[in-house]
Amino acid sequence: MRKLLPLLSTNPHGGGRSALTCRYRCGDACFHEVPNTSDNEYAGDVIAGVLSRRSALRAAAVVTVASAAGGALAFGNAPEAVAGQETFGHGHGHGSGKADGARGLRFTPVAPNTADKVTVPAGYAQNVVIRWGEPILRGAPAFDSEKQTAKAQAGQFGYNNDFLSLLPLRGERDRQVLVANHEYTDEVLMFRNYDAANPTREQVEIAWAAHGLSVVVVQEEHRTGKLTSVSRHHLNRRLHTTSEFEVTGPAAGGALLKTSADPEGRTVLGTLNNCAGGTTPWGTTLHGEENFNQYFANGSSATDKRYGVGTGATERKWERFDKRFDLKQEPNEVHRFGWVVELDPYDPDSTPRKRTALGRFKHEAAQPRLTADGRPVVYMGDDERFDYFYKFVSSKRMKKGNSRAAREHNLTLLDEGTLYVAKLTGDSPAAEIDGTGKHPADGEFDGSGVWIPLATGDVSHVPGMTAEEVYVFTRLAGDKVGATKMDRPEDVEPSPRTGRVYVALTNNTDRGKAGKAGADEANPRNLNKHGQILELAENWDDPSSDGFAWRLFLVAGDPNDPATYFAGYPKEKVSQISCPDNVAFDPHGNLWISTDGAQLGSHDGLFGVATQGERRGELKQFLTVPRGAETCGPIIQDRRVLVAVQHPGEIDGASVENPKSEWPDGPGRIVRPSVVAVWRTDGGDIGV
Repeated sequence: MRKLLPLLSTNPHGGGRSALTCRYRCGDACFHEVPNTSDNEYAGDVIAGVLSRRSALRAAAVVTVASAAGGALAFGNAPEAVAGQETFGHGHGHGSGKADGARGLRFTPVAPNTADKVTVPAGYAQNVVIRWGEPILRGAPAFDSEKQTAKAQAGQFGYNNDFLSLLPLRGERDRQVLVANHEYTDEVLMFRNYDAANPTREQVEIAWAAHGLSVVVVQEEHRTGKLTSVSRHHLNRRLHTTSEFEVTGPAAGGALLKTSADPEGRTVLGTLNNCAGGTTPWGTTLHGEENFNQYFANGSSATDKRYGVGTGATERKWERFDKRFDLKQEPNEVHRFGWVVELDPYDPDSTPRKRTALGRFKHEAAQPRLTADGRPVVYMGDDERFDYFYKFVSSKRMKKGNSRAAREHNLTLLDEGTLYVAKLTGDSPAAEIDGTGKHPADGEFDGSGVWIPLATGDVSHVPGMTAEEVYVFTRLAGDKVGATKMDRPEDVEPSPRTGRVYVALTNNTDRGKAGKAGADEANPRNLNKHGQILELAENWDDPSSDGFAWRLFLVAGDPNDPATYFAGYPKEKVSQISCPDNVAFDPHGNLWISTDGAQLGSHDGLFGVATQGERRGELKQFLTVPRGAETCGPIIQDRRVLVAVQHPGEIDGASVENPKSEWPDGPGRIVRPSVVAVWRTDGGDIGV
């Protein structure tokens, strides 16, 4: 039996994160009451009284096999269609095939560890692509943590890199465009002798400048996978808390978005807490504003409470230096955050846009796919305990090509369409879901679901709410229509090969507690500290469908725990995994998973898992990150893997004076969040 490493955290809310991470990243969200106090049906309530009807529904469901190019199984649009064994298909053939792993996963797994470094498999090398504070704009000085200024930071790579996108750069050999989110700042690890009760204006303005987005051109070393940043390239860009953003879509200009500084309700300064995101087929990037609530003081309304806004002062005390962060003075300012931002990385003069048609909540990610007729569909998770999973279906078709007319048209695609929220139903009797993770009699956690429309343009589909209210208070719209409360839906990715959609449900240690929702078929464990990944197949393999089938693809934790599940793959042959967060696909169709707050005694890491074929469910750990760090923003190319190493050294008691990590630059140097590239030393493709 695998021997577990000792637990690293004493965090009283039960997560693997340190209390320091909770304090600065999400404003101690897990220590506060769950914002969703609605009485809409929990999935467990929906399941209660539902007899197992699998056999009848299998006979009724119309199943079609997609073309070889797609490879996915799709489902009829009957609302009761479910994801049975025949429809999803097992056929693992365990024990047969090559012994070295699925294609793309042929590497020796990294063992669980607590090393203060990025640990990669044998035969692989790595380099730091870019660190917090490295100059990327013309005129920006070299980084000096003891002499940092807001002006310097505004021209340097930001703090706590999260989502990454790597785009081609035509006409410049071996160069690409790297786009990075900067989720939050940890002032205790940034400033010597930091006084949290009395931050200085300069410290606050440095933090403002360290949030936001970075665009930086990177140079590839042709014989390896090494990447280095190209400072002062004309495409390089920093967007931060005082940069201008345009509000677009159906809520733009509405009364709920107007402030004294912006009576038109169409121009916002800044983007905050950008977590994961997405890359569009038309060459832009999407950036989710997640835990924005923690930056605003003195919330008082019911809608403020539903979004987790506190009633007193904030941790960073920004309201002392800019009245827009004080909701007593500017009650609508908070409504201008919590959106998906679209950025054109190829136009350094463009104004990024906040897309109100995609709704306002704690956006973890936004990854589009196209319908058969070319309309983008964006899947989105709301990262909160017991909150919801959404999609947006555009009413416009993407135009192909790079002409000016095509690009201008495509920059309007996310302003018109329909916003939906998901309602899931399990297909097993409630008595079979006992909260331990034990499988029901049919052998799978699975069922069906419907997409409930919330708004289309200026038309609301939610009784008692205007369209503007639906977009600005999307959580309340989900409450009203009875959406399914989930275990922190974070990153969501549709497979480019099969069209199936994978939802990372990170954890929920409140599930099953007194007064809280108990286990249900989609969230089958009470006090869920390890999380799971849900696999969804749209009816008829049509992303614009109003129904879907679902099942749990992976139930995370120690493989020795009978509650864990790896798509049916033999558990003695997989790596342990806890708290799935960001997900991405490699060129072979494998799903790669980064973790946040792992609960098994090892540092967080990056894992690859096969989603198809005889090795479906084979999961292998590719790397681990340093002490206190989280793995974010994975990109898996043929010859390179990129990860964002976020908040290294963020361990309780850490400070500039008392560092808890020496990464990336060794003893005596300040700890710096960074982007890392990994490649094979023999120049071959990753995992092949």
